[in-house]
Amino acid sequence: MAYVGVDLGATNVRAVVGDGSATIIGSARTTTPSGPTGSAITEAVAAVVRDACSDAGLRPDSITAAGIGSMGRLDRAAGVVRTPSNLADDFGPIPLVEALSELLETERVFLCGDTAAGALGERFFNYPETPNVVYLTISSGIGAGIIADGSLLVGRNGNAGEVGHTTVDWQGALSCGCGRDGHWEAYCSGDNIPRFARLLYRRASISTDLPIEAESFTAKDVFEYAGEDELADRVLRRLATLNTVGVANVVHSYDPAVVIIGGAVALNNPSHVVAPIRDRLDDHVIVEAPAVALSELGEQAVLKGALVYALGDGAATEPPS
Repeated sequence: MAYVGVDLGATNVRAVVGDGSATIIGSARTTTPSGPTGSAITEAVAAVVRDACSDAGLRPDSITAAGIGSMGRLDRAAGVVRTPSNLADDFGPIPLVEALSELLETERVFLCGDTAAGALGERFFNYPETPNVVYLTISSGIGAGIIADGSLLVGRNGNAGEVGHTTVDWQGALSCGCGRDGHWEAYCSGDNIPRFARLLYRRASISTDLPIEAESFTAKDVFEYAGEDELADRVLRRLATLNTVGVANVVHSYDPAVVIIGGAVALNNPSHVVAPIRDRLDDHVIVEAPAVALSELGEQAVLKGALVYALGDGAATEPPS
């Protein structure tokens, strides 16, 4: 039997075909369309799944089941993504489950959030004996997938783990992309670190070589100037504090044995993102602090987790044997 895993992100759509042991036998990827509607993304997902099947030497109708790890917000009952926060407001819903069911000629198509899939992937491949796992992504956004007592937390509509929209600044100096103030993601995500740097620059008289006013200014600039620029170092210290507060909130909520951190911001800058959380967390929690680890699967976590989700028929209570 063969299974499909799909990772639908704002930048790329990727798919793999795997066997019953989650060994990948085919893969494909494409750029996520920028519009004009959600149906364009639906078509891109179907196309990349067909290409992955072709790469595996299989017909789409030979696939047993498929798992989709997608950017949110999800409506699992309808099998769609509703107005993703990292795409245009008028983009409209992205139908996924019905379209893949028709392509693969199976009703066994299962939709979950991308970070939920990441948690499944990390647990299956790296922490199979650990029933309490959090996978946290710090990338263009911030979110978490939670496995508690061996079961994946999904939520009413599939949106459990939106921890990037928890409040870390009650004064709300920065607004999040969702429109609310003071959210973790508004300060510490890759898209918003430049805004946070500009805020700190305006609040204090700090000399800097950062291209703070340039449209091309990115989070990468802040990390590259670490140890060489006063403003960059101040930003990184504040990021370390806010990230630790955010992780402490997650720990107090779910009591995991390990917090696995992925996403481009963390993967590319572990000494400035993961290490400070590991060093400081014990001072911020009243429960036993979990291990804090950099994702071993890296950018493959969501994709491989979606494959695991397919193998488990969307149940994901225990890794399949």
